[in-house]
Amino acid sequence: MERGTLADTYVAAIQHDLAEVPAEATRVGVVRQPTSWFHTAVDENRPELGPPADLLESFRQREEDMKMQGLCEEGAHNAAWDQVGFEDAYRTYLEDSSEAQDAIATLDERLAAGESLALVCFENTEKKRCHRTILREFLEEATA
Repeated sequence: MERGTLADTYVAAIQHDLAEVPAEATRVGVVRQPTSWFHTAVDENRPELGPPADLLESFRQREEDMKMQGLCEEGAHNAAWDQVGFEDAYRTYLEDSSEAQDAIATLDERLAAGESLALVCFENTEKKRCHRTILREFLEEATA
């Protein structure tokens, strides 16, 4: 059996028909606190694959600080990302959390069975960094 494809996108792209994901792909949300309208854009949500609450909180606080210093939204987002060491902290979470490891194993099994998946969250990665691209890379590395 051929392995399924793995893609990622953001919720607004789905809502505005701009998402470049296979039509047959299951849209898997990867956010801790989805809004009601987020649920309408995805087939399921795996909150355990969202960044841990303490990392999100420190990131958001730093992002607000950067905005107060005059940075634009994207600039503040990306500067805060670097300052809190977001990528390393999120990768450590994916490696160390049993909940995240179980969810990753489940997604990997589904991909191995031929199901195509699209990871979905809120951020447009053309301008901002996002955990879902790290998660996609993590899944691809785990199966390489």
